[in-house]
Order: sequence, then structure tokens, then C-alpha cells
Amino acid sequence: MPKVVIAGAGLVGSLNACFFAKRGWDVEVYEFREDIRTMEHVQGRSINLALSFRGKAALEYVGLKDYITEQGVAMYARMVHEPDGVTTNQQPYGHPGQHIVSINRRHLNEVMITQAEKFPTVKFFFEHKLRDTRIAEGQLIMERLNDKEKIVVTGDLLCGCDGAYSALRRSLMTYPRFNFSQEYIEHGYVELNILPKNNQFAIEPNVFHLWPRGSFCLIALANIDKTFTVTLFAPFNTFEEHLYDDTSVVQFFTKHFPDALQLIGSTELKATFNRVRPSPLVSVKCAPHSFGGRFLLLGDAAHAMVPFFGQGMNCGFEDCLVLSETLDACNNDISKSPRLELYLHKF
Repeated sequence: MPKVVIAGAGLVGSLNACFFAKRGWDVEVYEFREDIRTMEHVQGRSINLALSFRGKAALEYVGLKDYITEQGVAMYARMVHEPDGVTTNQQPYGHPGQHIVSINRRHLNEVMITQAEKFPTVKFFFEHKLRDTRIAEGQLIMERLNDKEKIVVTGDLLCGCDGAYSALRRSLMTYPRFNFSQEYIEHGYVELNILPKNNQFAIEPNVFHLWPRGSFCLIALANIDKTFTVTLFAPFNTFEEHLYDDTSVVQFFTKHFPDALQLIGSTELKATFNRVRPSPLVSVKCAPHSFGGRFLLLGDAAHAMVPFFGQGMNCGFEDCLVLSETLDACNNDISKSPRLELYLHKF
């Protein structure tokens, strides 16, 4: 059977493993971090995800749509909170019954890895760092972190699914005619939480909560454990000028988000801002997405975007679906058919 090597065990990497396993391929997934299912804290972006039709279509292809959507909370509308802390209005999504699904990033990633491991042809290798790429030989040079041993990994297809700061993409930067750009926007984000009230959701769970305030905003999405993941997006100068100590943080939320402040609690609010700093948001574009007939970039490694569109994960999942359909069209003949190379330029 053909063998695919996947760099990155995030959402796109683990779903891609399911796609290839379903095709009967041997699959090896290499991840820099330790297994997130064993970690107390996971570094990196943790903003809640909104699973839409594009992402659901990819999950359905490998028989995971119903299982995955059950891990989230359906959202049928956007609920806009006004500055007075009392007035709200709802804006339905699409036609009656249509909805997107709020799902926690870490929880979804853990579920996807577990699902991929159920296929006997899938193997995960955690704590392996990509050190180099040999395009002509179709090889990745990995370093096993526990003993620093270098490992040469070869596959019929090698996929970079290792995120916006992709090590595989970075190793390809000297490839002729490879174009790459990245842009950090002026906004950062800080994540907060709303805890359950009397073991129930503290506010309506089946909507996307939004507090729009011009150049900054607050959002809240429900989790199946009855908590809400809350994220403040604001320009970095807003954080520096208006959210710099306990007093200013509470004053800022009292003025702009009084109802959210009651739900979060001033003690938790101050503790969070004392513990964390705003995280940056980056947009990445590159072309092509395929190299030497064997290497591919998918998901954020190929096209990272800021979270306001709510489509980063959905685009990455759709990449997996489009790639599978392309392999169907060329009957898995990667080396001889030009269709894979030409089609993937359009991702």
C-alpha cells in the first residue's frame, strides 16, 4: 500500500490521517508536541471553533460528522449584546434549522486523534521535531526529542499539516518560485471563561454571543460542559492603554461589557489578565502548495487566516476532502499523473 507521512497532529493532520487510512494507505503522523491528551495545558491558539457546512462535509466523507457534531453545541443565530448590558438582538443563521456548531479546539483535536488511531494502519509519533526536508529524495529528517536521535522518514506522499508556523513550509522556502507572505494584524486576543450557574449554562447556549464595540469586540461560545469560552479581540494599543492593571481592566469591562463582567466575575477577570498577555493573530499565504510531486501543504500551513471569518478549520477540513477527491480522480497515481500537481495549485 502507498504510505503517507503527515507532519502535524493538529485538526487537519489527524483528519487527513483518517482520510488516508480510509483509502487503505499506511499513515505516519509526526508531532512536535507531546500527546495533548496527556497535557494539562496546551500552548497555541485555543479560540473556540465554529464548524460549518464545509467542515461537516469533510467529516461526513470519513463517517465522523455525527460523532464530531455531538461533541459541540449547535448555534442557530448570532446574539448581539448592546453596551447598556441589557438589550440584545438575534440574527438567525440561514434558513430555519440551519446552524453552525461551537466546539472546543482542544477537545476536538483530542477526539480526532483518538478516532484516527482506531484505524490499524495509522501510527502517531509524538515529540518528534522536523529538522529538514529532502525534496529530491522524498524525505523528512525528524529529531526524536527524548534522545535527540535523527530519523529519516520516507513516504510516497508527505503532507505539511503543521499549522501557521509550519516547519515543513519553512524548510521549503528556498524552493524555486515559491511565494510566501505573512501579515500580523494590529489586534491580539485574550481568552476568558464563563462558568456554569447552578450546573446549567449561565446564558443562552445555542447562539453565538457577540459584543461589538467598534475597533474591539468580545465573543462567547458554549461548550458541552456548560462553560463558555470568551475571547476579547482588541488592538494591542487598546490592551496597553486601557487594560494594563486590575483597576483599568475592571473599568474597561464595566464600561463596555457590563453584562459579561457579571458573568465572568471581576476576580477571574483580573486573575486572567495578570496571568496572560494578548496573543497575536497572523494571516499566511503561499503558492504553490505542492512540491516535487510528493510534498503538499494543507490547512494553516498553506493558508492561515484570522479567526473572524470562522473558516480556518473549515477550510483545512475541506483541503482534506478536495485532496481525497483529487487522488480518486488520478487513481492514487501521484508520481505519473500531473493532475495532482495542477489541481493543488488551486487550493
